[in-house]
Amino acid sequence: MTSSKLDHKNYTKKVAKDFNLFTWLYQLYALRVLFIPFIAVPFYRFKISGNRDALKNVPCILASNHISYFDPFIVSWAVRRKMAFMAKKELFEESNYIAKNISRLGAFAVNREKLEVSTIKSAKEVFKAGWNLCIFPQGGIRKNKTIETINKGFVVLAKMTKADILPIGISGLEKYSWNIFKKPVINVKVGNPISHTLDDDEIIENWRKQAAQLTGYELADI
Repeated sequence: MTSSKLDHKNYTKKVAKDFNLFTWLYQLYALRVLFIPFIAVPFYRFKISGNRDALKNVPCILASNHISYFDPFIVSWAVRRKMAFMAKKELFEESNYIAKNISRLGAFAVNREKLEVSTIKSAKEVFKAGWNLCIFPQGGIRKNKTIETINKGFVVLAKMTKADILPIGISGLEKYSWNIFKKPVINVKVGNPISHTLDDDEIIENWRKQAAQLTGYELADI
C-alpha cells in the first residue's frame, strides 16, 4: 500500500462507533483463538502480577515498554479489558491486508515523529466509547534492556483526554523462542496509576522509574 492510499483510507481517524462489539470479539478471537493457544502457551511461560484491577472502572492509558510485536496481545491478556492501540503508520503502508486487520483490532495509525491533531481526536473517541488506549512511550521496539528515550506524546494525550496512566512492564521476550522444550519465562507486571494532573516531567519520570522497576531494566539518564 502506498502512502497516498493510506491517506485515502485514512487509518489515522477513528470514531467512537468503531470501538464496538465486533471489534471486541475480533480482539478476543485474535487473543484467545490465535495468540494464546498457538504462540503463548506452546513456546512461553507467563507470569502476570501487580495491580491488574487499577483504573478498571475508568478508561485510561495503558503505557507499556515495547520489546516485541506480541506486546499488544500481552498487555490485553494482562489487564483483561477493551483496548484500542496506537500503531506506527508504516505498518499500515506495508500491505492492504495488514492495514485492514490491525484496524479491525482497534488500532489506528500514528506519526511517531510528531503528535497530530487526528491522533488526539481518535484518542478522545476511544475514551468516549469507554475503551482504554494502549501506548508504547518508547516509540518503537527496544530490546537493549534499558529504559531510555521516551516519546512525550503519551503525556500530551493524557493531558488532552484527562486520562490517567497505568504503567506496564514486560520482560523476558527480548528474543523469540520456538523451543517447546525450553520455554522462557515472560514476566508481565502492572504498576501503580499515574495521575494526568501531574506536571509533564513528573509523569515521564514516574513512568520511567516504574518501567525500570517493573522490568528490572537499567534506567538511563535523559
